Amino acid sequence: MKRLQALFTLPVISIFGLALIVRVTYNYTVGNGYFPLHDSLTYQTIAYNIIREHCFCYLPHLPTVDRAPLWPTMIAAIYSVVGGQDRVVRIFLSFVGSGTCTLIYFFSKDLFGRRIGIIAGLAAALYPFLFIYDGWLYSESLYIFLLFAFCYTLYHLQRSPHLDLMIISGLLLGLLSLTRPNGLLLLGLFIVWAVIIGWAKLIPWRKAIQVAMIVSVISLILVVPWTIRNFMVSHAFIPVAVGDGKVLLGAYNDDVANPSFQTGYYFGGWLRPEESLPSEAQRFPSQTCAATCEVARDSTFKADALQWISQHISSMPMLIGLHAANMWAITSDEADFPFNRYHDRRTSHLLVLMMEVTTPIVFALAAFGLIVTLKRWRELLFVYFMIALTFAQCIILYGIPRFRAPIEPMLILLAAGGVWWLMTQFSSYRKVREQEEKKHEDKLASISGN
Repeated sequence: MKRLQALFTLPVISIFGLALIVRVTYNYTVGNGYFPLHDSLTYQTIAYNIIREHCFCYLPHLPTVDRAPLWPTMIAAIYSVVGGQDRVVRIFLSFVGSGTCTLIYFFSKDLFGRRIGIIAGLAAALYPFLFIYDGWLYSESLYIFLLFAFCYTLYHLQRSPHLDLMIISGLLLGLLSLTRPNGLLLLGLFIVWAVIIGWAKLIPWRKAIQVAMIVSVISLILVVPWTIRNFMVSHAFIPVAVGDGKVLLGAYNDDVANPSFQTGYYFGGWLRPEESLPSEAQRFPSQTCAATCEVARDSTFKADALQWISQHISSMPMLIGLHAANMWAITSDEADFPFNRYHDRRTSHLLVLMMEVTTPIVFALAAFGLIVTLKRWRELLFVYFMIALTFAQCIILYGIPRFRAPIEPMLILLAAGGVWWLMTQFSSYRKVREQEEKKHEDKLASISGN
Protein backbone atom coordinates (compact mmCIF):
# COMPACT_ATOMS: atom_id res chain seq x y z
CA MET A 1 0.00 0.00 0.00
CA LYS A 2 2.85 2.38 0.86
CA ARG A 3 4.48 1.66 -2.50
CA LEU A 4 1.25 2.54 -4.30
CA GLN A 5 0.95 5.75 -2.32
CA ALA A 6 4.52 6.66 -3.32
CA LEU A 7 3.51 6.32 -6.97
CA PHE A 8 0.69 8.86 -6.67
CA THR A 9 2.31 11.74 -4.83
CA LEU A 10 1.91 15.31 -6.08
CA PRO A 11 5.42 15.45 -7.65
CA VAL A 12 4.84 12.17 -9.52
CA ILE A 13 1.42 13.22 -10.82
CA SER A 14 2.71 16.68 -11.78
CA ILE A 15 5.80 15.42 -13.61
CA PHE A 16 3.95 12.65 -15.42
CA GLY A 17 1.09 15.01 -16.29
CA LEU A 18 3.36 17.77 -17.60
CA ALA A 19 5.41 15.29 -19.62
CA LEU A 20 2.25 13.80 -21.14
CA ILE A 21 0.85 17.23 -22.04
CA VAL A 22 4.15 18.19 -23.73
CA ARG A 23 4.26 14.95 -25.73
CA VAL A 24 0.63 14.94 -26.82
CA THR A 25 0.93 18.61 -27.79
CA TYR A 26 4.03 17.80 -29.82
CA ASN A 27 2.18 15.06 -31.67
CA TYR A 28 -0.82 17.27 -32.42
CA THR A 29 1.20 20.32 -33.52
CA VAL A 30 4.66 19.53 -34.87
CA GLY A 31 3.66 15.95 -35.67
CA ASN A 32 0.22 16.72 -37.10
CA GLY A 33 -0.23 14.80 -40.34
CA TYR A 34 2.77 12.55 -39.70
CA PHE A 35 2.84 9.17 -41.43
CA PRO A 36 5.53 6.49 -41.23
CA LEU A 37 8.50 6.54 -43.60
CA HIS A 38 11.99 5.03 -43.54
CA ASP A 39 12.55 2.76 -40.50
CA SER A 40 9.15 3.56 -39.03
CA LEU A 41 7.52 2.31 -42.23
CA THR A 42 9.54 -0.89 -41.93
CA TYR A 43 8.28 -1.45 -38.39
CA GLN A 44 4.72 -0.75 -39.46
CA THR A 45 4.95 -3.07 -42.48
CA ILE A 46 6.18 -5.91 -40.28
CA ALA A 47 3.35 -5.17 -37.84
CA TYR A 48 0.78 -5.42 -40.64
CA ASN A 49 2.26 -8.73 -41.77
CA ILE A 50 2.10 -10.08 -38.22
CA ILE A 51 -1.62 -9.28 -38.20
CA ARG A 52 -2.52 -10.31 -41.76
CA GLU A 53 -0.02 -13.06 -42.57
CA HIS A 54 0.75 -14.25 -39.01
CA CYS A 55 4.37 -13.90 -40.03
CA PHE A 56 7.22 -11.73 -38.76
CA CYS A 57 7.90 -10.63 -42.32
CA TYR A 58 8.84 -7.46 -44.14
CA LEU A 59 7.78 -9.03 -47.44
CA PRO A 60 4.63 -11.21 -47.35
CA HIS A 61 5.41 -14.84 -46.52
CA LEU A 62 9.19 -14.16 -46.35
CA PRO A 63 10.34 -14.25 -42.70
CA THR A 64 12.88 -11.60 -41.81
CA VAL A 65 15.77 -11.51 -39.33
CA ASP A 66 16.59 -7.88 -40.13
CA ARG A 67 14.70 -6.35 -37.18
CA ALA A 68 14.42 -7.01 -33.45
CA PRO A 69 10.94 -8.37 -32.69
CA LEU A 70 9.55 -6.48 -29.69
CA TRP A 71 8.64 -3.10 -31.19
CA PRO A 72 6.93 -4.35 -34.41
CA THR A 73 5.02 -6.85 -32.28
CA MET A 74 3.82 -4.09 -29.97
CA ILE A 75 2.68 -2.00 -32.95
CA ALA A 76 0.82 -5.06 -34.24
CA ALA A 77 -0.85 -5.52 -30.85
CA ILE A 78 -2.04 -1.89 -30.87
CA TYR A 79 -3.18 -2.03 -34.51
CA SER A 80 -5.11 -5.23 -33.88
CA VAL A 81 -7.21 -3.32 -31.33
CA VAL A 82 -7.58 0.16 -32.85
CA GLY A 83 -6.79 -0.47 -36.53
CA GLY A 84 -3.88 1.02 -38.47
CA GLN A 85 -3.78 4.37 -36.68
CA ASP A 86 -0.17 5.39 -36.16
CA ARG A 87 -1.26 8.36 -34.05
CA VAL A 88 -2.52 5.94 -31.38
CA VAL A 89 0.93 4.33 -31.32
CA ARG A 90 2.49 7.77 -30.90
CA ILE A 91 0.15 8.57 -28.04
CA PHE A 92 1.15 5.24 -26.49
CA LEU A 93 4.79 6.34 -26.82
CA SER A 94 3.84 9.61 -25.15
CA PHE A 95 2.80 7.59 -22.09
CA VAL A 96 6.05 5.61 -22.30
CA GLY A 97 8.09 8.82 -22.49
CA SER A 98 6.18 10.29 -19.57
CA GLY A 99 7.02 7.14 -17.63
CA THR A 100 10.71 7.77 -18.37
CA CYS A 101 10.43 11.28 -16.91
CA THR A 102 8.83 9.83 -13.79
CA LEU A 103 11.69 7.33 -13.44
CA ILE A 104 14.17 10.20 -13.73
CA TYR A 105 12.38 11.88 -10.81
CA PHE A 106 12.56 8.72 -8.67
CA PHE A 107 16.22 7.99 -9.50
CA SER A 108 17.30 11.61 -8.92
CA LYS A 109 15.29 11.78 -5.68
CA ASP A 110 16.89 8.61 -4.35
CA LEU A 111 20.37 9.90 -5.19
CA PHE A 112 20.16 13.62 -4.48
CA GLY A 113 16.98 14.32 -2.53
CA ARG A 114 13.37 15.26 -3.25
CA ARG A 115 14.01 18.83 -4.40
CA ILE A 116 16.60 17.78 -6.98
CA GLY A 117 14.32 14.93 -8.05
CA ILE A 118 11.52 17.37 -8.83
CA ILE A 119 13.89 19.64 -10.78
CA ALA A 120 15.21 16.67 -12.77
CA GLY A 121 11.72 15.32 -13.49
CA LEU A 122 10.43 18.69 -14.70
CA ALA A 123 13.55 19.22 -16.82
CA ALA A 124 13.08 15.77 -18.38
CA ALA A 125 9.43 16.55 -19.17
CA LEU A 126 10.49 19.63 -21.17
CA TYR A 127 13.79 18.39 -22.67
CA PRO A 128 13.31 18.09 -26.46
CA PHE A 129 15.68 15.15 -26.92
CA LEU A 130 13.44 13.09 -24.69
CA PHE A 131 10.06 13.91 -26.24
CA ILE A 132 10.92 14.03 -29.96
CA TYR A 133 11.21 10.22 -29.93
CA ASP A 134 7.55 9.98 -28.89
CA GLY A 135 6.39 11.50 -32.18
CA TRP A 136 7.33 8.77 -34.67
CA LEU A 137 7.23 4.98 -34.91
CA TYR A 138 10.86 4.20 -34.12
CA SER A 139 11.88 2.00 -31.18
CA GLU A 140 13.92 4.68 -29.36
CA SER A 141 11.28 5.72 -26.82
CA LEU A 142 10.59 2.15 -25.72
CA TYR A 143 14.29 1.33 -25.53
CA ILE A 144 15.05 4.48 -23.51
CA PHE A 145 12.36 3.59 -20.98
CA LEU A 146 13.40 -0.05 -20.61
CA LEU A 147 17.09 0.80 -20.33
CA PHE A 148 16.63 3.51 -17.70
CA ALA A 149 14.24 1.27 -15.76
CA PHE A 150 16.93 -1.44 -15.87
CA CYS A 151 19.56 1.01 -14.55
CA TYR A 152 17.22 2.12 -11.76
CA THR A 153 16.44 -1.48 -10.82
CA LEU A 154 20.16 -2.33 -10.64
CA TYR A 155 20.69 0.69 -8.37
CA HIS A 156 18.16 -0.77 -5.92
CA LEU A 157 19.40 -4.31 -6.49
CA GLN A 158 22.90 -3.51 -5.22
CA ARG A 159 21.41 -1.80 -2.18
CA SER A 160 18.90 -4.57 -1.43
CA PRO A 161 19.47 -7.75 -3.50
CA HIS A 162 16.01 -9.30 -3.15
CA LEU A 163 14.59 -11.94 -5.48
CA ASP A 164 11.78 -9.71 -6.78
CA LEU A 165 14.31 -7.11 -7.98
CA MET A 166 16.35 -9.86 -9.67
CA ILE A 167 13.25 -11.06 -11.53
CA ILE A 168 12.32 -7.54 -12.63
CA SER A 169 15.90 -6.90 -13.76
CA GLY A 170 15.94 -10.14 -15.77
CA LEU A 171 12.63 -9.31 -17.46
CA LEU A 172 13.81 -5.79 -18.34
CA LEU A 173 17.12 -7.09 -19.71
CA GLY A 174 15.31 -9.68 -21.83
CA LEU A 175 12.91 -7.08 -23.23
CA LEU A 176 15.83 -4.73 -23.93
CA SER A 177 17.59 -7.49 -25.83
CA LEU A 178 14.51 -7.99 -28.01
CA THR A 179 14.14 -4.28 -28.77
CA ARG A 180 17.42 -3.68 -30.61
CA PRO A 181 19.72 -6.01 -32.58
CA ASN A 182 22.67 -5.26 -30.28
CA GLY A 183 20.59 -5.51 -27.09
CA LEU A 184 22.44 -8.63 -25.92
CA LEU A 185 25.59 -6.54 -25.43
CA LEU A 186 23.94 -5.38 -22.24
CA LEU A 187 24.03 -8.92 -20.86
CA GLY A 188 27.83 -8.94 -21.01
CA LEU A 189 27.96 -5.46 -19.51
CA PHE A 190 25.62 -6.54 -16.71
CA ILE A 191 27.85 -9.51 -15.85
CA VAL A 192 30.88 -7.18 -15.64
CA TRP A 193 28.84 -4.93 -13.32
CA ALA A 194 27.95 -7.89 -11.10
CA VAL A 195 31.61 -8.94 -10.88
CA ILE A 196 32.68 -5.42 -9.90
CA ILE A 197 30.06 -4.96 -7.19
CA GLY A 198 31.10 -8.33 -5.77
CA TRP A 199 34.80 -7.49 -5.99
CA ALA A 200 34.19 -4.09 -4.35
CA LYS A 201 32.21 -5.88 -1.61
CA LEU A 202 29.13 -3.74 -2.23
CA ILE A 203 27.25 -6.99 -1.77
CA PRO A 204 28.64 -10.40 -0.71
CA TRP A 205 30.23 -12.50 -3.48
CA ARG A 206 27.63 -15.19 -3.05
CA LYS A 207 24.85 -12.65 -3.59
CA ALA A 208 26.63 -11.14 -6.59
CA ILE A 209 26.86 -14.56 -8.24
CA GLN A 210 23.21 -15.24 -7.45
CA VAL A 211 22.18 -11.89 -8.97
CA ALA A 212 24.24 -12.53 -12.10
CA MET A 213 22.84 -16.02 -12.61
CA ILE A 214 19.15 -15.27 -11.96
CA VAL A 215 19.04 -12.09 -14.05
CA SER A 216 20.98 -13.71 -16.92
CA VAL A 217 18.82 -16.87 -16.95
CA ILE A 218 15.54 -14.93 -16.94
CA SER A 219 16.71 -12.65 -19.76
CA LEU A 220 17.88 -15.62 -21.83
CA ILE A 221 14.56 -17.39 -21.28
CA LEU A 222 12.97 -14.47 -23.13
CA VAL A 223 15.59 -14.28 -25.88
CA VAL A 224 16.36 -17.95 -26.65
CA PRO A 225 12.97 -18.78 -28.26
CA TRP A 226 13.52 -15.94 -30.72
CA THR A 227 17.07 -17.15 -31.41
CA ILE A 228 15.67 -20.63 -32.18
CA ARG A 229 13.09 -19.07 -34.50
CA ASN A 230 15.87 -17.17 -36.29
CA PHE A 231 17.87 -20.36 -36.77
CA MET A 232 14.84 -22.15 -38.19
CA VAL A 233 14.19 -19.47 -40.83
CA SER A 234 17.79 -18.51 -41.65
CA HIS A 235 19.86 -21.62 -40.77
CA ALA A 236 22.29 -19.34 -38.97
CA PHE A 237 22.93 -18.35 -35.36
CA ILE A 238 21.30 -14.94 -35.06
CA PRO A 239 20.61 -14.11 -31.38
CA VAL A 240 18.20 -11.25 -32.14
CA ALA A 241 18.68 -9.67 -35.59
CA VAL A 242 21.26 -8.83 -38.23
CA GLY A 243 22.02 -5.29 -39.35
CA ASP A 244 25.61 -4.47 -38.43
CA GLY A 245 26.76 -5.01 -42.00
CA LYS A 246 24.32 -2.48 -43.42
CA VAL A 247 25.31 0.10 -40.81
CA LEU A 248 29.06 -0.46 -41.26
CA LEU A 249 28.99 -0.32 -45.06
CA GLY A 250 26.91 2.86 -44.95
CA ALA A 251 29.42 4.45 -42.57
CA TYR A 252 32.63 3.34 -44.29
CA ASN A 253 32.72 4.07 -48.02
CA ASP A 254 34.20 6.56 -50.47
CA ASP A 255 31.22 8.92 -50.40
CA VAL A 256 31.04 9.56 -46.65
CA ALA A 257 34.81 10.07 -46.57
CA ASN A 258 34.61 12.71 -49.32
CA PRO A 259 33.82 16.24 -48.01
CA SER A 260 32.85 17.32 -51.54
CA PHE A 261 30.19 14.66 -52.05
CA GLN A 262 26.70 16.21 -51.85
CA THR A 263 28.34 19.42 -50.53
CA GLY A 264 29.48 17.53 -47.46
CA TYR A 265 26.01 16.54 -46.25
CA TYR A 266 27.07 12.90 -45.74
CA PHE A 267 30.64 13.68 -44.65
CA GLY A 268 31.39 11.45 -41.68
CA GLY A 269 27.79 10.25 -41.62
CA TRP A 270 25.89 7.37 -43.18
CA LEU A 271 24.70 6.65 -46.71
CA ARG A 272 22.50 3.72 -47.69
CA PRO A 273 24.51 0.87 -49.29
CA GLU A 274 22.09 1.08 -52.24
CA GLU A 275 23.62 4.49 -52.93
CA SER A 276 27.14 4.15 -51.56
CA LEU A 277 27.86 0.76 -53.19
CA PRO A 278 24.96 -0.04 -55.55
CA SER A 279 26.76 -2.86 -57.37
CA GLU A 280 27.07 -4.80 -54.11
CA ALA A 281 23.56 -3.97 -52.93
CA GLN A 282 22.05 -5.21 -56.22
CA ARG A 283 23.29 -8.70 -55.41
CA PHE A 284 20.61 -8.84 -52.72
CA PRO A 285 17.37 -7.44 -54.22
CA SER A 286 15.30 -6.02 -51.39
CA GLN A 287 12.01 -7.24 -52.87
CA THR A 288 13.02 -10.90 -52.82
CA CYS A 289 15.53 -11.09 -49.94
CA ALA A 290 14.39 -13.69 -47.40
CA ALA A 291 16.07 -14.51 -44.10
CA THR A 292 18.94 -16.56 -45.58
CA CYS A 293 19.54 -13.76 -48.07
CA GLU A 294 19.58 -11.18 -45.25
CA VAL A 295 22.23 -13.15 -43.39
CA ALA A 296 24.39 -13.42 -46.51
CA ARG A 297 23.90 -9.71 -47.24
CA ASP A 298 24.88 -8.75 -43.72
CA SER A 299 28.06 -10.84 -43.87
CA THR A 300 28.97 -9.46 -47.30
CA PHE A 301 28.37 -5.85 -46.31
CA LYS A 302 30.38 -6.32 -43.15
CA ALA A 303 33.30 -7.81 -45.10
CA ASP A 304 33.13 -4.96 -47.63
CA ALA A 305 33.18 -2.36 -44.84
CA LEU A 306 36.14 -4.00 -43.11
CA GLN A 307 37.99 -4.20 -46.44
CA TRP A 308 37.37 -0.49 -47.07
CA ILE A 309 38.67 0.33 -43.59
CA SER A 310 41.85 -1.70 -44.15
CA GLN A 311 42.46 0.15 -47.43
CA HIS A 312 41.77 3.62 -45.99
CA ILE A 313 43.52 3.59 -42.63
CA SER A 314 44.62 7.19 -43.15
CA SER A 315 40.94 8.29 -43.28
CA MET A 316 40.00 6.58 -40.02
CA PRO A 317 41.11 9.26 -37.53
CA MET A 318 39.03 11.82 -39.42
CA LEU A 319 35.95 9.57 -39.58
CA ILE A 320 36.22 8.52 -35.95
CA GLY A 321 36.55 12.15 -34.91
CA LEU A 322 33.47 13.08 -36.94
CA HIS A 323 31.51 10.17 -35.45
CA ALA A 324 32.40 11.34 -31.94
CA ALA A 325 31.51 14.96 -32.69
CA ASN A 326 28.28 14.21 -34.57
CA MET A 327 27.01 12.15 -31.65
CA TRP A 328 26.76 15.37 -29.64
CA ALA A 329 24.94 17.46 -32.25
CA ILE A 330 22.38 19.75 -30.60
CA THR A 331 19.80 19.32 -33.38
CA SER A 332 18.96 16.48 -35.76
CA ASP A 333 18.53 16.51 -39.51
CA GLU A 334 16.97 13.04 -39.83
CA ALA A 335 14.26 13.26 -42.47
CA ASP A 336 11.64 11.23 -40.60
CA PHE A 337 11.43 13.60 -37.65
CA PRO A 338 8.20 15.62 -37.94
CA PHE A 339 10.03 18.88 -37.26
CA ASN A 340 12.26 18.21 -40.29
CA ARG A 341 9.51 16.90 -42.51
CA TYR A 342 7.28 19.88 -41.66
CA HIS A 343 10.11 22.36 -41.15
CA ASP A 344 8.06 25.38 -42.30
CA ARG A 345 5.73 25.22 -39.28
CA ARG A 346 6.18 27.74 -36.47
CA THR A 347 6.03 24.94 -33.94
CA SER A 348 8.92 23.22 -35.71
CA HIS A 349 10.98 26.42 -35.56
CA LEU A 350 10.19 26.77 -31.86
CA LEU A 351 11.22 23.18 -31.20
CA VAL A 352 14.55 23.59 -32.98
CA LEU A 353 15.17 26.75 -30.96
CA MET A 354 14.43 24.81 -27.76
CA MET A 355 17.00 22.21 -28.82
CA GLU A 356 19.64 24.82 -29.56
CA VAL A 357 19.13 26.49 -26.16
CA THR A 358 18.54 23.57 -23.78
CA THR A 359 20.81 20.85 -25.17
CA PRO A 360 24.15 22.64 -24.54
CA ILE A 361 22.99 23.45 -21.00
CA VAL A 362 22.17 19.78 -20.33
CA PHE A 363 25.52 18.69 -21.81
CA ALA A 364 27.48 21.19 -19.70
CA LEU A 365 25.67 20.30 -16.48
CA ALA A 366 25.96 16.56 -17.22
CA ALA A 367 29.73 16.86 -17.79
CA PHE A 368 30.05 18.85 -14.58
CA GLY A 369 27.83 16.38 -12.74
CA LEU A 370 29.92 13.47 -13.99
CA ILE A 371 33.00 15.03 -12.38
CA VAL A 372 31.49 16.04 -9.05
CA THR A 373 29.67 12.74 -8.50
CA LEU A 374 32.65 10.46 -9.16
CA LYS A 375 32.92 9.75 -5.45
CA ARG A 376 29.49 8.10 -5.76
CA TRP A 377 30.63 5.81 -8.57
CA ARG A 378 29.25 2.74 -6.83
CA GLU A 379 25.68 4.02 -7.21
CA LEU A 380 26.20 5.19 -10.79
CA LEU A 381 28.46 2.41 -12.07
CA PHE A 382 26.05 0.94 -14.63
CA VAL A 383 25.13 4.44 -15.81
CA TYR A 384 28.84 5.06 -16.48
CA PHE A 385 29.01 1.75 -18.34
CA MET A 386 26.07 2.70 -20.56
CA ILE A 387 27.50 6.10 -21.43
CA ALA A 388 30.84 4.50 -22.32
CA LEU A 389 29.18 1.77 -24.40
CA THR A 390 27.01 4.26 -26.28
CA PHE A 391 30.01 6.47 -27.00
CA ALA A 392 32.00 3.47 -28.25
CA GLN A 393 29.14 2.34 -30.51
CA CYS A 394 28.85 5.81 -32.03
CA ILE A 395 32.58 5.92 -32.72
CA ILE A 396 32.64 2.45 -34.29
CA LEU A 397 29.40 2.78 -36.27
CA TYR A 398 28.59 6.45 -36.78
CA GLY A 399 27.40 9.27 -34.61
CA ILE A 400 23.99 10.94 -34.74
CA PRO A 401 21.78 12.28 -31.93
CA ARG A 402 19.43 9.30 -32.28
CA PHE A 403 22.27 6.92 -31.38
CA ARG A 404 22.75 9.04 -28.26
CA ALA A 405 19.10 8.54 -27.31
CA PRO A 406 19.60 5.66 -24.82
CA ILE A 407 21.68 7.85 -22.50
CA GLU A 408 19.56 11.03 -22.62
CA PRO A 409 17.89 10.25 -19.26
CA MET A 410 21.34 9.53 -17.80
CA LEU A 411 22.55 12.94 -18.95
CA ILE A 412 19.61 14.51 -17.11
CA LEU A 413 20.50 12.40 -14.06
CA LEU A 414 24.13 13.57 -14.13
CA ALA A 415 23.00 17.15 -14.73
CA ALA A 416 20.84 16.77 -11.63
CA GLY A 417 23.98 15.66 -9.81
CA GLY A 418 25.72 18.83 -10.93
CA VAL A 419 22.84 20.98 -9.67
CA TRP A 420 22.83 19.03 -6.38
CA TRP A 421 26.55 19.73 -5.87
CA LEU A 422 26.13 23.43 -6.63
CA MET A 423 23.17 23.75 -4.26
CA THR A 424 25.08 21.85 -1.56
CA GLN A 425 28.06 24.17 -1.93
CA PHE A 426 25.83 27.24 -1.86
CA SER A 427 24.04 25.98 1.22
CA SER A 428 27.35 25.31 2.99
CA TYR A 429 28.66 28.74 2.02
CA ARG A 430 25.49 30.42 3.30
CA LYS A 431 25.70 28.56 6.62
CA VAL A 432 29.33 29.65 7.04
CA ARG A 433 28.37 33.24 6.29
CA GLU A 434 25.50 33.11 8.75
CA GLN A 435 27.78 31.70 11.44
CA GLU A 436 30.37 34.40 10.77
CA GLU A 437 27.71 37.12 10.89
CA LYS A 438 26.33 35.72 14.13
CA LYS A 439 29.82 35.67 15.68
CA HIS A 440 30.34 39.24 14.53
CA GLU A 441 27.00 40.32 16.01
CA ASP A 442 27.78 38.54 19.30
CA LYS A 443 31.17 40.26 19.39
CA LEU A 444 29.60 43.68 18.80
CA ALA A 445 26.97 42.93 21.46
CA SER A 446 29.65 41.99 24.01
CA ILE A 447 31.64 45.14 23.22
CA SER A 448 28.61 47.40 23.59
CA GLY A 449 27.69 45.60 26.79
CA ASN A 450 31.09 46.38 28.23
